[in-house]
Amino acid sequence: MSEPKILIVDDEVGILDTLRILLKREGFQVETAVGGQAGIDRIADVRPDVVLSDVRMPGKGGLEVLMAAKEMDPALPVILMTAQASLQTAMRAVNEGAYYYIQKPFANDELIAIVRRAAESRQLKKENQALKTEIRRRDRSDTSRPIGRSRSFLDVLKTADTVAPSDSTVLITGESGTGKEVLAKHIHSISQRGDGPFVSINCGALPENLLESELFGHVRGSFTGAVRDKQGMFVAAKGGSFFLDEVGEMSPALQVKLLRALQEREVIPVGATDPVPIDVRIMAATNRDLDEEIRRGGFRSDLFYRLNVITLQLPPLRERPDDIPLLIDYFLNRFTSGRNRPPLRVAPDALASMQTYDWPGNVRELENALERAAVLTGTGDEIAMSTLPPRITQRQAQPLVSATLPPNPTLEIVERAYIHWVLSSEGGNKTRAAEVLGIDPSTLYRKLQRYGMEG
Repeated sequence: MSEPKILIVDDEVGILDTLRILLKREGFQVETAVGGQAGIDRIADVRPDVVLSDVRMPGKGGLEVLMAAKEMDPALPVILMTAQASLQTAMRAVNEGAYYYIQKPFANDELIAIVRRAAESRQLKKENQALKTEIRRRDRSDTSRPIGRSRSFLDVLKTADTVAPSDSTVLITGESGTGKEVLAKHIHSISQRGDGPFVSINCGALPENLLESELFGHVRGSFTGAVRDKQGMFVAAKGGSFFLDEVGEMSPALQVKLLRALQEREVIPVGATDPVPIDVRIMAATNRDLDEEIRRGGFRSDLFYRLNVITLQLPPLRERPDDIPLLIDYFLNRFTSGRNRPPLRVAPDALASMQTYDWPGNVRELENALERAAVLTGTGDEIAMSTLPPRITQRQAQPLVSATLPPNPTLEIVERAYIHWVLSSEGGNKTRAAEVLGIDPSTLYRKLQRYGMEG
């Protein structure tokens, strides 16, 4: 056990020096503050195990120090001392949660014994809290652990488990549908912040002005329609984790504000001038190659380095064939649980098709295909080949681009081959593929449906 740290607050320098020498001799780490306001200001910086404060001081008194200490940490023991004790003050101190109320003059041995008991009580509470946290962490790990047994996936999961107890920023990369938010929720659930909220937002799903308001909040009258103050998600996630999905879609102007929030640990609501402190762990995800985006000028390098403290690269499902049966069992059990229907199984030929399909939409596509199949199966108990989407069961035997193509292929064949090539070059990122093809994402999606390349 390290030496307990005590913060002594008094407006008389002579008393501070005497108590500092006395308690330091007894093995305490001692910090002092002259006056109540100085004591309040130092609590957060010192993070003491015990606070020892005089009651009567000019300006802020001991009761204000007590309330500030309890606001920061309700379990922090505060000992109040006074030369002018009154029943009313003592009762208020006890009601506010003071650990002890001692009257001056006091014997040194008496004060040392009280401070030592307070420090031991503090240490015991810390150990109990750590034990409870570890038990909750293990319980959550069993229930929230992402599904998979392939080596590449287990390596990512092992790193996630290692970094979860810290407050370090995590950047999760991977193709769309690989389960980036599932991994973020797992990290949150087994972290020290697991009892706090998990707040998430898709940065690519909202226009810039609305996203700014959602992230940072706004004050009444800051723009048309702002009829009342709004708390931003950074503040709403206090004590928990904030997950920024598709952070690569954020505009340059918002990237600047996000960088400031990460650096200063505070945000300024739209239309406000005073910053609001934030207490949240940041996790972000993207399916873009941020190194390439930086080279193209689409993403700030300084923000990337702030986000890229811990990087977790989720492998695509096509590189995890051993995980497909596990995921199938998990999703089918979830679909049938509580619905008064027999367990579902997958027919051998259907399973073979699912294991050889390359799943461009990854785990999300697998889940959607199974949900469709479960609905079409009706009251039966076997997922048949016919219930799977045609793109899974009726794939081209020939590669899209090869020497065996007809000498005069149709425009449709050429277009399909080119789209497939661009998608592969962009790692399955449909947004980037659409940019390279010179079409909008919705048009690309329709073409993928038409050619049986996407559901």
